[in-house]
Amino acid sequence: MSDMSFPPRTARALAPAAAVSLVWFYEGLWCKVWPGRADHRAIIADVPLLPDLLVSPVLVGIGLAEALIGLWVLSGRWPYTAAAVQTALIGVFNLGGLLVSPGTIDEPGRMLTANLAVVALAWVVAERHAGARR
Repeated sequence: MSDMSFPPRTARALAPAAAVSLVWFYEGLWCKVWPGRADHRAIIADVPLLPDLLVSPVLVGIGLAEALIGLWVLSGRWPYTAAAVQTALIGVFNLGGLLVSPGTIDEPGRMLTANLAVVALAWVVAERHAGARR
């Protein structure tokens, strides 16, 4: 039997939480706020009834909200609510992008697969954060 021990629960919760948070920071701050990606902008520009004047503010607003979700994940507060919100947002963003701008998303299968992994990890993070509080 090995005398190797598992890290404390807080460390076991922090590593996957940091990974999920980095996804939200990247998608929000890098892809939507600065410098921003053309494909993300094109998807928002394809939203029906959204005036061109509002594309940039909506894109930045979504990006900042995504960064806040990254902070929420790191905080460990209300972990199951955080996982549910992430699941809903990723589902809505994926479905919305596929419906309003299908030609803009180069590899929908890759996007869905990667986001399924993020959602699964978000629930692992929720369980670990909840377990660390017990």
